[in-house]
Amino acid sequence: MNDKDFLFADVIDTICSANWRGLDRKELSTVAWSYYFFSVQFRENLLVARTLYPDDEKLQHLAREEMDTDNLSPWPGVAERGEKMNHDEFMRRTLQLCPLDPESQKVVDRAGEVYLRKVRQVDPDARAVSIASYEDGGLERVFTAFLQAADWDSDTLRAFRHFVTEHIRFDSNEDEGHGALARHLKPDDRILPLWSAFRDLLWETVPALAGHTLNRQAEAQEVAA
Repeated sequence: MNDKDFLFADVIDTICSANWRGLDRKELSTVAWSYYFFSVQFRENLLVARTLYPDDEKLQHLAREEMDTDNLSPWPGVAERGEKMNHDEFMRRTLQLCPLDPESQKVVDRAGEVYLRKVRQVDPDARAVSIASYEDGGLERVFTAFLQAADWDSDTLRAFRHFVTEHIRFDSNEDEGHGALARHLKPDDRILPLWSAFRDLLWETVPALAGHTLNRQAEAQEVAA
């Protein structure tokens, strides 16, 4: 069944249609921080999937690509040549290059912890199959939306752009990419709370994204009326 038959696809559409081009450098840095919390839940969900399907060779392969790997190395100030780490650790180190101001950091940390609590309460089966929605097109679309932003002029953002562009490359090969390793999990709307929580995290930490979406929805309603 096509993902477009499910409500979680509408949430992905909403995220991708936000005003990424309009973000300034601080807002984009906040997006990177919000994505860090997503990367933590991605690793945790992949571990859930590996626990539920211990003999699944495709998931074993995917885990080798996402955890304890050097496929993002090297990067200045983040990873030495050949250094292996989990992808969320790469993100954590990336964010230390140019920290947020203390007040902004409090807002992001609080929202991120709420997000992780929500994710960890979702049924394990749903968390496992969410991996397919992330790897088989969902994150590729979201990352492509991120890249519409104009100002990547900081050490953190340059490293984040490396992370994003490499993941697009990892996921996009139809037959051998990460999407092909997860596609058999067949996501459905059990994963809607996971995508909705990610959208809410982005909207809470970068209000400009939510405001743009609400304006577009109001315009669409006026046209329909």
